[in-house]
Amino acid sequence: MQYTHLGRSGLKVSRLCLGSMNFGPQTDEAAAHSMMDSAQESGINFFDTANVYGGTGHRGWTEEIIGRWFAQGGERRERTVLATKLYGTMTDRPNESKLSALNIRRALDASLKRLQTDYIDVYQFHHVDRNTPWDEIWQGIEVAVQQGKILYSGSSNFAGWHIAQAQETAARRNYTGLVSEQSIYNLLTRNVELEVIPAAEQYGLGIIPWSPLHGGLLGGVLKKERDGVRRLEGRAQETLKKHSDQIQEYEDFAEELGHEPGDVALAWLLHQPAVTAPIVGPRTQEQLDAAIRALDVTLNGDALKRLDAIFPGHRTAPEDYAW
Repeated sequence: MQYTHLGRSGLKVSRLCLGSMNFGPQTDEAAAHSMMDSAQESGINFFDTANVYGGTGHRGWTEEIIGRWFAQGGERRERTVLATKLYGTMTDRPNESKLSALNIRRALDASLKRLQTDYIDVYQFHHVDRNTPWDEIWQGIEVAVQQGKILYSGSSNFAGWHIAQAQETAARRNYTGLVSEQSIYNLLTRNVELEVIPAAEQYGLGIIPWSPLHGGLLGGVLKKERDGVRRLEGRAQETLKKHSDQIQEYEDFAEELGHEPGDVALAWLLHQPAVTAPIVGPRTQEQLDAAIRALDVTLNGDALKRLDAIFPGHRTAPEDYAW
């Protein structure tokens, strides 16, 4: 397994992050526990979750599953860099969502209880809260740090200017601020190259891409459809229809390289500036094994240029719009 620092922090994490959103609704508890054991055995030490994971009928379910896994002992918690999130609505009561100082306190304590741990390594804002001042947000986080309940702070789904706001306010308070940003980022969706990645590089944040295979569209979907293994519906089918020529060219190129398309998509992310670790959210052990395989894929300069030609990005960012 390969490891790197999370942003400018001294925290070392694996180059793949195990996402847990499927634990509970899609993957039963026994399978989830087995998958987490397997991930640690392979060297993955970075696990991501959120307080809302589990679905509208059972928010917190995923954290509970992870908590019961930690409770089995065997240094499971000690070997894990644990990241969770707050922001989403947990109940219909006021003050049970977003980033007020009150909700930071309550949501954090509730997550710690569900996860059966006394601290969170990386506590992340699942979305920006436009109605809460950053001084209030950082005050709430600083108290939690002083209490030993969290070590680092991260963001998710932030624009570049949100990152700048957060970091400039933190600097005035002599606080570290954010060390990471979770964003959707893959060969098909490269908008973060415009301003989010430049902001992350400027302020020392590690990028943690979610949906690295764009819901499976970069995982060999055309071949799977031809073989009758998978058939997409709804929005995913519409996206596939719109980009079918690109995706076919991409799958053909992956075959030329001698790799599975999903492996190439993950490997491409690991070659991008500021990227720390793509989040892989497997439903099965086979999907986890496939993600780990991508760490052995090396893309040379010609391969990277070919992928940019198939899926054009924003190479003049952050001034892209002006050129």
